[in-house]
Amino acid sequence: MMPLTEIDRLKQTVSEAWDSPVADQVAAEWGYPAGTARWWRSSASHVFVLPDNGRRRYLRFVPGSYRGPRPVTAVAELMARLSDGGSPVVRPVAAESGALTVTVATGLGAMHAMVVEPAPGEEVDITELSESQAWHWGQALAHVHRDAAGLDAGLPESFGELPAIGELFAHDTALVEATARLADLMSDLPRGQDRWGVVHGDFELDNMAWEDGRPVAYDFDEAALSWYAADIAYAVRDLTDHTGQPTTEHRARFDAFLAGYRSVRPFGDEDVGRLPLFAGLHAATSLVRITRALGEPDQAEPEWLTELRNDMTDMARTHRKLVIDIGQAVGRGIRL
Repeated sequence: MMPLTEIDRLKQTVSEAWDSPVADQVAAEWGYPAGTARWWRSSASHVFVLPDNGRRRYLRFVPGSYRGPRPVTAVAELMARLSDGGSPVVRPVAAESGALTVTVATGLGAMHAMVVEPAPGEEVDITELSESQAWHWGQALAHVHRDAAGLDAGLPESFGELPAIGELFAHDTALVEATARLADLMSDLPRGQDRWGVVHGDFELDNMAWEDGRPVAYDFDEAALSWYAADIAYAVRDLTDHTGQPTTEHRARFDAFLAGYRSVRPFGDEDVGRLPLFAGLHAATSLVRITRALGEPDQAEPEWLTELRNDMTDMARTHRKLVIDIGQAVGRGIRL
């Protein structure tokens, strides 16, 4: 997630009509006139809605101070090649220059941007998800893993934030020790082509739309090189408990997801056993990202930002507990 200060800087430029001169400068690279782009949300990137012949496209951009151009370009090229190959992924839209991504000088500094087509269909909430949909959800992620093999140029490796736990939480002994146990286990994991490759990074229900019972993914901000099991663990976290195990309520959906995944590529019982480990590693990574995004509060910050800060602080506490719970399970010799 971007620092809250960056989100606030952009939000201050957004008018009551939800347009922004910064977004206007970026959208112009795709031929859109000023006042066209409308702010939708800001998280890992700023997202604005663009009209397109009765439909809509999505303008996504990040400050150069937060992320360099290379990973943005890598994500756009990955999405284009996956979409062209038939994977359930939306396609980026080329700018007027013909490039999939552009860097634009704006009133808030350089912005690295791309535009994507909309995903057809509607969102599905976890409480509405049928077992059939869960099966297609797992199948869709397996298609991405299979079809993205070799398309890794410019993507980072996942879990690079783990060393920062010791720096940011030096006095939180329980958290530091639990993270160290999980990181030690991770360091011994195999990285063969059957288990390691390009992952989506956030293949949850909020990042896809459904049409005729099948999902299409549209948010690749967290694409990286990682274990496929790690991608699955993050995708299904709403189906699991505080230790990364499937809950009784969602067990049938969890099993259907895995069955759908296995209809495309293998995923053995040993990989399933590692899902809680990756749940803990993801929680530690998210804790670092949230802490960095929070920064130091400003006494004059707006009410919406204070509320967001409070929500993220609560989320950080949840992630800390998950890391410690799973780390302690490892310490007691429970096999993951």
